[in-house]
Amino acid sequence: MDDEDDQFGAGFDALPPLPRAPRGRLIESRDWLRAEARSARALAQAAMAVGRLDQMLAAMDRGHRAGATRRLALIEIEAMLWAQAIPMRREEIGRDLMEARADTDLEAMRLARWALRRLEGQGDLADLRGFLGLRRVDVAGLDDPIAPRPAGQDFDAAAAAFFEVLAELAPLHPISRAPVARIAWRLAEVSPPEDLIEAACWNARAMAEGCDALAFLPLGRHGRAVWNDGGEPEGRLQRHLAAAAAGADEARQALRRVADWAAEARRRTARIKGDNPGRIIAALSANPLMTTAMVEAATGTSRDTAERLLARMQAGGLVREVTGSRRFRLWSAAA
Repeated sequence: MDDEDDQFGAGFDALPPLPRAPRGRLIESRDWLRAEARSARALAQAAMAVGRLDQMLAAMDRGHRAGATRRLALIEIEAMLWAQAIPMRREEIGRDLMEARADTDLEAMRLARWALRRLEGQGDLADLRGFLGLRRVDVAGLDDPIAPRPAGQDFDAAAAAFFEVLAELAPLHPISRAPVARIAWRLAEVSPPEDLIEAACWNARAMAEGCDALAFLPLGRHGRAVWNDGGEPEGRLQRHLAAAAAGADEARQALRRVADWAAEARRRTARIKGDNPGRIIAALSANPLMTTAMVEAATGTSRDTAERLLARMQAGGLVREVTGSRRFRLWSAAA
């Protein structure tokens, strides 16, 4: 070892780490409150779009609402994964969730499963450890600079710092709070630096605060423009509100397409005797992906009847089979 390597002395490595700067102070709540005041029209447009989506979901029965939420969640997770440089289509996500193929990207599917559970309502937003699914380690001093995130009491301190910033931003509308919450999340180092999905899921749930039926606010493909956004508060907020309005409108259009598909499918199968086609249409409109066995159970038909009608509807362009397999087949509405 030369003199340059030894300049700090032999005991340097044994010293405790230096305290971190209070990063929450890097966020000025006054700047964000002013930005919201100057973005009142954009906020109103976003809130109206979210309200229309919430109203559409509230009008559905419980089963269709759960299916619609999953349908929107798969779209959202697809966009999140692509934004994190993990290209995976929603059909592939749904397929792997249901059949766990051996050739799947295990890390991508771990993220997808976690995100799906959170967007569908699992996890308390006020309990970051529980929301993230982390095990508790009651030891301090585990804040290793090379660790992906703080652990033990260090994580509790990071979570407390995050919520301290949010408390200062309580006057903001839940939709307006999301872009600054993303900053606070990164500053607190709640998630690994390369991970955007955890914060995106937390914010998606938080933005739906006060909604009657909407579990999360979907940004869809528009989220890619803001999940890793930068710039001054007003510009960031304006881009975020535009993404929120566009995401909610596109989510409503996606659900409307399913309803329109169901009406068209009923019209085109009206000449088939019995009510089994209508049951299959209702099942597929309520579920983004179904196995033949699921269709059989949901409709009360036999396996042969379900397979025959699904094949007939596929030939007519009403349903899609997404696996290309003959054994474990998955069906979706061609909406």
